[in-house]
Amino acid sequence: MVPATAIGALLPLLLLVSDFFTGQLGANPLQRAEQQTGVLALSLLLLSLSTTPLRLIAARADLRLLWPARVRKTLGLTGALYAGVHLLIYGLDKGFNPLNFLSDVLKRPYITVGLSALLLLVPLVLTSRKDSVKRLGFERWTRLHRLSYLVAALGVLHFWWSVKKDHTGPVIALMLLLALFGIRLLLQRRTKARERKAAV
Repeated sequence: MVPATAIGALLPLLLLVSDFFTGQLGANPLQRAEQQTGVLALSLLLLSLSTTPLRLIAARADLRLLWPARVRKTLGLTGALYAGVHLLIYGLDKGFNPLNFLSDVLKRPYITVGLSALLLLVPLVLTSRKDSVKRLGFERWTRLHRLSYLVAALGVLHFWWSVKKDHTGPVIALMLLLALFGIRLLLQRRTKARERKAAV
């Protein structure tokens, strides 16, 4: 399951590289590649967030699904990879000029938000190993990785502000994020309510 997920997640990147070198990305290939990697990054991060609500829903239906937990990390890491490639292409488009980059961060809110999301991804990637749970403790590790919702929210905002006309994509991403957050919150509250009743 995990190797298949990794291959499926990385396949668009291979196709993008192929299209870039064969001139299939139009008149502004860097901009097109930047947009596509950004959408892929956000899509994979939202998919990684969907695994926990899916597991909780299955558990309430007395179904034991193992694959959501197995693919969650792979989806999150490949999403972070695409976010890094997204930033790399942006830097390439700017000629890797630090002054230009700093100017954009200070003047353009969508760049500031996007960079913030990417920086918040760093500790999540660094603590994605199994030994990180032991080192940090399960509760601290869990609190840290709840940042993934903030990262996704910033990613949606970055997506929204970077689009000039058609906001269909950002609206869909926002609705998915709100649905995932709502489902998870509702199921967690019901679980706590059952635990309180059982303790009485």
